[in-house]
Amino acid sequence: MPLDLETRDQLLATVRRFVRETCVPLEAIVAETDRMPDRVIEGMRALGLFGISIPQEHGGLGLGMEEEVLVAMELGHTSPAFRSVIGTNVGIGSQGVVMFGSEAQKREWLPRLASGEIVSSFCLTEPGAGSDAASLRTTAIRQGDHYVVNGTKRFITNANRAGMFTLMARSDPARKGAGGISAFIVPANLPGIHVGPPEKKMGQQGAHICDVVFEDVRVPADLRLGEEGDGFKVAMQVLDRGRLHIAGVCVGVAERLIGEAVNYAREREQFGQKIGEFQLVQAMLADSRTESYAARCMVLDAACKRDAGEKVTMEAACAKYFASEMVGRVADRAVQIFGGAGYVADYGIERFYRDVRIFRIYEGTSQVQQLVIARNMLKGD
Repeated sequence: MPLDLETRDQLLATVRRFVRETCVPLEAIVAETDRMPDRVIEGMRALGLFGISIPQEHGGLGLGMEEEVLVAMELGHTSPAFRSVIGTNVGIGSQGVVMFGSEAQKREWLPRLASGEIVSSFCLTEPGAGSDAASLRTTAIRQGDHYVVNGTKRFITNANRAGMFTLMARSDPARKGAGGISAFIVPANLPGIHVGPPEKKMGQQGAHICDVVFEDVRVPADLRLGEEGDGFKVAMQVLDRGRLHIAGVCVGVAERLIGEAVNYAREREQFGQKIGEFQLVQAMLADSRTESYAARCMVLDAACKRDAGEKVTMEAACAKYFASEMVGRVADRAVQIFGGAGYVADYGIERFYRDVRIFRIYEGTSQVQQLVIARNMLKGD
């Protein structure tokens, strides 16, 4: 059930204050140490941010899609690594349980995810299966009242902190493509699970991705999500929501960068005047503001349609495609406006420039979004 307007505005104001007073001052430290301070995680737990998308009856805030993307926009006003702390619990790591879980599964897992007691991760990508997710090779073979899982998952966000995995695995190896894939809740403490060290990345230090190896892991059959063969459907429906969330984050980051660029243009002098008085600088600011406003409108429109019960696969893809490409352009212009100062670490602009590059890759690359959009158009959806 949607929040009343006053409660929603209070929530957004609280998140805004947390971002600006707690997260922003720590950005450089997190980037340098590649570690998220415990007080940030505890603060997010206290605000209920781990459970914003989890229904109230299971301990979450139960926000609608519009409310969630508004929170995501606020979280985007700091380094994206901070949002990643809660990202998998809010999105791809929990929504399979919310959408497809049995009542027993929901009672067991959702309250702990909502409180941040445990962290979830989404295990879909493999060394040989990224954009082509239907070609995954990890197997889950039924043996009595268990499935035996073998395979390797790659670039799994928050894997080194996870208490449970939402796993996509091939339960019918004889069936190629999407139809042979099933989804599972996998407790992270089961024997045979090995989590690799965090990868060294271009950006978003403080947010970790790791390989996860499953070696003869025995998963109880009652932890399967939905029916056998439903795994790809679970993954795609989860990604619809996740793509809108990421698009909202992109809008927030763009707005942060625009604010930084405007402030710098007001202060920096060249040729005896503020650089903001030069029309070519004004053009970069105007282009950035126009594109970020367009992205904000797209995201909110698609979110409202989803809240109204409409299918938004194409709209979510449009929003994620445009917003992730947009924030890359905004970051590039911000570096240009800052000039040499934008290229060095002191101002943090170069860090954002690196951080936003991943938005065009995860939750489906820009090219995958183009395919989703075009295929839905051709089908007449």
